[in-house]
Amino acid sequence: MLTPRSTLTRRVVAALDASPSRIPVLLGGCGTGRTTLLHQLRDRIGRTSAQYIDVERTATTPERFLRAVTSTSPFPPGDGAVTGARAAFDATLAFFGRARVGNGEPATFLLDEFLELRTFESFPGLRRVLYDLVDGLTAGSSRFVLTSRYTARALRLLRDHSARFEVIHMPPLTAEDTLDMLGQATSTVPAGGDPHEAEYVARAVQALADGRPAYVRAIADEFSSMREHGGSDAISALVSLLAPDGRLSKQCSFCYELRLHRARGYGALKAILEILAEEEGLTLTEISQRLQRTPGSTKDYLSWLEDVDLVTARQKRYSFTDSLLRVWVRLHCRATAPTEDDLAREVHRYAMPRLPQAEPALVMATAGVSSSGASEEDKKAWGIIEID
Repeated sequence: MLTPRSTLTRRVVAALDASPSRIPVLLGGCGTGRTTLLHQLRDRIGRTSAQYIDVERTATTPERFLRAVTSTSPFPPGDGAVTGARAAFDATLAFFGRARVGNGEPATFLLDEFLELRTFESFPGLRRVLYDLVDGLTAGSSRFVLTSRYTARALRLLRDHSARFEVIHMPPLTAEDTLDMLGQATSTVPAGGDPHEAEYVARAVQALADGRPAYVRAIADEFSSMREHGGSDAISALVSLLAPDGRLSKQCSFCYELRLHRARGYGALKAILEILAEEEGLTLTEISQRLQRTPGSTKDYLSWLEDVDLVTARQKRYSFTDSLLRVWVRLHCRATAPTEDDLAREVHRYAMPRLPQAEPALVMATAGVSSSGASEEDKKAWGIIEID
């Protein structure tokens, strides 16, 4: 679980308590802690005053969505049946707007993955459903917190709308947050152990996980499990997690497929991701040459990847948004499963620039490895050390 990040929580609560209340919109990729924060907010506000709604799981048809929302709500659903997709959606907005808790205060709705309501666009009268949603939420007096994993799409939707929306990008965990999470795995940071060692481990895990709570938790759990069987380190844990049946391998696979299926041009997009997995920071021209497509079509493909936040452009050069997902693509988007040597080599390549200044033991483990790559002997030695 995500450790409480008090500054972030206070910011969301302050937005809800403002007069008029603002609508926080929490944006971040897979594993950044959006859903966990919503559950923490529901517990803090009270389950009779706040309703959590998993839009991604319930946005099937407007009629069934209305039923799913009202049948599990702590707030009175109102009277009257509705017929038709547009009428059901309007009834949902009306329910959101009028809901009250027992003392007459406005209700709070926590809408997880609110952009998934775009699935209603195929129903009559709902071609602009997301714009209608935004207008409907700002018209009522209820309080809302929204989340989405699609940052580019959310920002585009909200760009010209009410100032009541307060966009909050989910921050990465700090080294202190990471140390708290490691402390929850009791054998990761032994009681009475060297505090400097614990701090080093926390900084190493935070760097390898790029501050993503889900990645931090996975590495912490694996680290703890391996230590119970004779000791290990964060890099060894990451090697294990990125194996074909590893926890992070499965998580990266889910995120990769989910975002690609939400985009257009599935096959060509995978090809571009493989190109960027080989070398990041390429320009449009360089990518189009390697893809063997025109710059115009390549520009479209890249814009579709940006639309689902798989790649990011900085100074006209493209890179993965999630650096650990890039490692997964290098390892798993090929004809055969990676070997233990492949895993050790790729994780080593990813980890070395990110780790804090190494402990003496780690320096000894990586001695003789040049910045341009390791010899075959060095690779074997590294593999033995890391997967022992």
